[in-house]
Amino acid sequence: MNANRVINMIIRRFTHKAINKGVNKGIDLAAGKGKSGSEMTSDERTQAQQAKKTTQKARKLARMVRRLGRF
Repeated sequence: MNANRVINMIIRRFTHKAINKGVNKGIDLAAGKGKSGSEMTSDERTQAQQAKKTTQKARKLARMVRRLGRF
């Protein structure tokens, strides 16, 4: 294996990690960090739980799309 391939491998790994962090940060910002649990009403709590589940699904979908992009 020549040096160019090794360098490309290392760079690719770092760019993938940076993209993953960026996607996760964007999803967190879109979900919006809310109030603490004690400050929320019951309706707000259920809405926050649904938002958390939606965020998890979005992350999972983003991971799948990134995997498909490799092929």
